[in-house]
Amino acid sequence: MPYVKQLPTGATTVAATAHLAALAGIGVVARGGLGGVHRGARETWDESADLAWLARTQIVVVCAGVKSILDVGATLERLETASVTLLGYRSDRFAGFYLSDSGFPLPWRVESPQEIVRIMRARSVIGHHGAIVVANPLAADEQLDPEHHNRVLARALEAAEAAKVIGKDITPFLLEFLHRETGGTSLQVNVRLVRRNARLAARVAAAVSRAP
Repeated sequence: MPYVKQLPTGATTVAATAHLAALAGIGVVARGGLGGVHRGARETWDESADLAWLARTQIVVVCAGVKSILDVGATLERLETASVTLLGYRSDRFAGFYLSDSGFPLPWRVESPQEIVRIMRARSVIGHHGAIVVANPLAADEQLDPEHHNRVLARALEAAEAAKVIGKDITPFLLEFLHRETGGTSLQVNVRLVRRNARLAARVAAAVSRAP
């Protein structure tokens, strides 16, 4: 068996993924949830670099919506302002990461990878250079129980405020809190949604390669 050097592993943000994919000529990527505008951003101005990169990177991002720990409504407003195209995959509702429905509607719905490819081509013709976000929701029976999610998230936000966690540390703090307080269920949901997004992204990439 040939020797394979073990390299350290790590994770990238959506912003870093979009940048690296663009450098490598990759047009379709799968992610878990987008970063966005943090709760309380009117006072802190805290928002993810994902928003800026999505505004200027021509890429398709298949994801489970915006992380539910964020201010989803404000994030959608920022994405609209940045002219990022938002599509719901076989859904009229914006996916809520751990949840099937974030509580917000979507203006555009697509039913197939081929439809996504047609939108990609049309945007290229008119010279649009921002991203296409394909929100791919979990099935209702695969999501984190919404009531449990909301209770735990409320406690997580209170704990973050008490511990004075701010800036780039807030997202890992909240996600770890949910992981711990849901007994690992949030991680199981995260794995399901990532696999689901990877399957759809692969189908979109295959459709791109077959398109004339």
